[in-house]
Amino acid sequence: MDTSENSTSSDTGPDGDTHGTGEPAGFRARGWRRWAMDTRPLRRPAYRRLWSSTIVTAVGSQLTAVAVPKQIYDITGSSAWVGYASLAGLLPLMVFALWGGAVADSMDRRTLMLITNAGIAVTSVLFWLQAVTGLDSVPVLMVLLALQQAFFGLNAPARNASIARLVPGDELAAANALGSTVMQTGLVVGPLLAGALIPVVGLAELYLIDALALCVTVWAVARLPALPPLTTAGSGQRRAGWREVAAGFRYISLHKVLLLSFLADIIAMVLGMPRALFPQLAAETYAPYGEGLALGLLFAAIPIGAVLGGLFSGTFSRARRHGLMVIAAVVAWGVAITGFGMSTSLWLAVAFLAVAGAADMVSMVFRGAILLSAATDEMRGRMQGVFTVVVAGGPRLADVLHGTAGSAFGPRVAVAGGGLLVVAAMLLLATTTPALRRYRV
Repeated sequence: MDTSENSTSSDTGPDGDTHGTGEPAGFRARGWRRWAMDTRPLRRPAYRRLWSSTIVTAVGSQLTAVAVPKQIYDITGSSAWVGYASLAGLLPLMVFALWGGAVADSMDRRTLMLITNAGIAVTSVLFWLQAVTGLDSVPVLMVLLALQQAFFGLNAPARNASIARLVPGDELAAANALGSTVMQTGLVVGPLLAGALIPVVGLAELYLIDALALCVTVWAVARLPALPPLTTAGSGQRRAGWREVAAGFRYISLHKVLLLSFLADIIAMVLGMPRALFPQLAAETYAPYGEGLALGLLFAAIPIGAVLGGLFSGTFSRARRHGLMVIAAVVAWGVAITGFGMSTSLWLAVAFLAVAGAADMVSMVFRGAILLSAATDEMRGRMQGVFTVVVAGGPRLADVLHGTAGSAFGPRVAVAGGGLLVVAAMLLLATTTPALRRYRV
């Protein structure tokens, strides 16, 4: 296999091309290309293969994400059991994401992705078998969900950390925008496709389709170049124990910009993610529009806004001041959520949520770029492990916080108040700790 695909050097190519992209040195996008998504990373075969596999699994994974709670509800008739199942998957995800980050720093990341993607595929086949045989066992479903999330926790750090080995530093933001856009598109298309397929092919086949999609991912990952740990003088053999996980947390504490990037996401998601209040708002504030329509639009608005932000990511992906972009994006998220909380019109509320989704896309792009550029390769897996835990855990904490606040003060006050807290907390963080706002590449 051609290991040159693993190179991120800036050797000058034909016709003065500085990065092998086909663009001459000093090239600047003009006209509509300044606004459209920056696709330079897709000109790199290795990244293109990794990204292409994401297109398939982004939709396939959502089929399982819909099928599991639907099957549990069909068996129990209880939404509480659906919630318990979500928690059953959260703990394995958090534990194995942290450990998976250490594993990703100690072995070939392509090999780790192959093993874990194969494990997720096998789990999807087991989901299909229990459904097609009519087992109807909630404990079995919860065990399989926990196993699936454990494999995902091991996979995500290796996958995300590999990007910095496949594209040069000045394309990290663009690569993150491409990946995030695909994932957000899956959040919109996947559930819609699942809803259309269940009456036609049945619930069990959704699991089988996801398993087949994962086979495509395994094939694409197998064609990546080897991604062994980069060795440095005196580094010795790396291990993957919990001592190495602790070393990752110490590394974060010593590198302020990394710590601040995590805090920015915690501020945005914990204080400002209002999804737990969507059902109440749909039933009360937006009931005149139709509760079902309102609920569907509220849940779809943020990912749709994120997809639109990704499609026009050329407006921001070439920015060099990554820290300032994170700050601006989190503040914009808080302002949009505040506007959503104050809206009595459903369409205005959806517009504010879409703006929030676009702002969240910007934040994701540059927080991801900071983690890949500010951390050394030997720590990138562990940083991505912590990132996975923060991204998974923040919205769930927000569900508890906003649900409690909504019951105490009313949903609109809770949402608007949370948005204002996001703005205040982010501006305070940016003012008191200049490391983030000064960070640039």
